[in-house]
Amino acid sequence: MSGTQWSEFERGCMEQALKIAKQGEGQVSPNPLVGCVLARDGKIIAEGWHDHLGDLHAEQAAIADAEARGVATQGATAFVTLEPCNHHGRTPPCTEALLWAGIKRVVIAAEDINPTVRGGGIDYLRKAGIQVSQGLLEAEAREQMHSFMHWCECRRPIVLLKAALDCNGNVDSKSGPPARFTSAESLDEVHRLRKDCDAVLVGVNTVVRDNPELTVRRVALGSGKQPLRIVLDRTLRTPESATLVSDEHDTLILHCEGDENGLECDTILMPPLFSDTEEGVDLVQLLDLLGDREIQNLLVEGGPDVWARFLADELVDEAYIFHSKANLGEGLNSGISDTVLETAGLHLVEERASGDDTLQVWKRN
Repeated sequence: MSGTQWSEFERGCMEQALKIAKQGEGQVSPNPLVGCVLARDGKIIAEGWHDHLGDLHAEQAAIADAEARGVATQGATAFVTLEPCNHHGRTPPCTEALLWAGIKRVVIAAEDINPTVRGGGIDYLRKAGIQVSQGLLEAEAREQMHSFMHWCECRRPIVLLKAALDCNGNVDSKSGPPARFTSAESLDEVHRLRKDCDAVLVGVNTVVRDNPELTVRRVALGSGKQPLRIVLDRTLRTPESATLVSDEHDTLILHCEGDENGLECDTILMPPLFSDTEEGVDLVQLLDLLGDREIQNLLVEGGPDVWARFLADELVDEAYIFHSKANLGEGLNSGISDTVLETAGLHLVEERASGDDTLQVWKRN
């Protein structure tokens, strides 16, 4: 609510709600991260967060926490990072739970901009006689839920790009088998990125050359699920023996010709996605397709041809570039440089050590 003067205690309650909401990272998509704190008489009496898809929503979890503590919720104030839902989905409406619990006031950080939800929860609560205040730490809440907000507004995923470069900007050696050349810390960071994304995308050249798994392994997955692996494979060159085809995790191959026999994964024949040239891909159509599948975070992992297409079309929202001191000798160049990233509308927001490597984080202006 514009112009509202928030007390230090109120701000502290919402800060705590934002903090605990993070515990659902990588586990709740396509739902957003949400946290809720219940307070009464200047004290926090219970808290909860949306932990994983299909589980209790944050408000319901906070009420359950109060019950477990033996604390009455009658007359309490709920501080919640997102407008409570007012519809039956995987769980009952949070508005009804708040009303049932006897909550007298609800403080909301951000309104839910999903067209099917927007304003409905607030209207329901007010008509039920519950006082509603809005806008406390709204910017912080929207930033925490930025991929969900972006998907609601655009129906497309946020696009993250990940690349590892040697000291010459190369990604692979032209001689010898593929080998990892970045630090263990950098590899951990990549797995954290994967955990927080709904899908990971590569071109078929990466599959043929590296036979990657593209799964989350080095960090705890918790209640989350492995990201969907997506392969751009115009002529269906993905080997039947490829790990991402033969293991138990989900893979989607997009192609416009070729024989699907023997591939034990989902394939979609999409000639309109590919142009008449080998390099051409309609990435906007691709993102629309993924948005329809409720994919909100897409991690583009390679290789150079795929990176070049996303950057040239200015579709990358965040780029994570790992710079190694290793020298691969005569190698395959990444095509990535500060100039290329800046031309794609990105700017450097962070640079830090990642083991022996340097990690640069670039974001859209």
